[in-house]
Amino acid sequence: MSDPWQECMDYAVTLAKKAGEIIRGALKEEKSIMIKSSPVDLVTETDQKVENFIISLIKEKYPSHSFIGEESVAAGEGSILTDNPTWIIDPIDGTTNFVHRFPFVAVSIGFVVNKKIEFGIVYSCVEDKMYTARRGKGAFCNGQKLKVSGQEDITKSLLVTELGSNRDPETIKIVLSNMERLLSIPIHGIRAVGTAAVNMCLVAAGGADAYYEMGIHCWDMAGAGIIITEAGGVLLDVSGGPFDLMSRRIIAASSRPIAERIAKALQIIPLKRDDATN
Repeated sequence: MSDPWQECMDYAVTLAKKAGEIIRGALKEEKSIMIKSSPVDLVTETDQKVENFIISLIKEKYPSHSFIGEESVAAGEGSILTDNPTWIIDPIDGTTNFVHRFPFVAVSIGFVVNKKIEFGIVYSCVEDKMYTARRGKGAFCNGQKLKVSGQEDITKSLLVTELGSNRDPETIKIVLSNMERLLSIPIHGIRAVGTAAVNMCLVAAGGADAYYEMGIHCWDMAGAGIIITEAGGVLLDVSGGPFDLMSRRIIAASSRPIAERIAKALQIIPLKRDDATN
């Protein structure tokens, strides 16, 4: 049986490469920086330019498809996920990195049908690493097959996470407390590169054993989520239950024992879902 979404995936790879060229060019220029929900939640003209570029070209080719884009949502559009083929786009995952020229910046594109991720693309454009995965067909980086580390012992694991952009004192306290709880298990260490999508791809590539975060969004996770599972990893909710793309929280791990052990250690931050209607 032919794969009806392969053409969409091939097109998305082409667009991600072109978007990466725009971003690499913009890295050399002065940036106009704006803020969104907090003084450290940044957006630039390049975020908006790249999202418009990707969505406008996909709409021309696939006019019946739906879209959830980070900057479109910031501008007031909804992020309700239906069964319709839906492109979930983060034009620059790692905007703070982009602003500071910290060299981990990614274009993330996830494609979801009937609420299942069919394929995902994460282009880490400064590194020129193209991570791709298609449901049932494996995960790759620049054409090389990816495989998670398979580590099952949390005391031998390296984790990745982020501090996030929420500067509410209670949230900061929980974020730091969770890191303390994990370090006290003990684990080998915790790293952060400043982009959820690249953090997850590092787990898929076996460079880290798990990633967890609360407060991110569906566009941070949709592209890389399937890269994790197709590389042999697992996705869980931070409660230990099933992963929910719209929940704004995730554990992505090389094995279920590590994911469950992380879930046991975490204090959960209350969050409004991406698909909340009020």
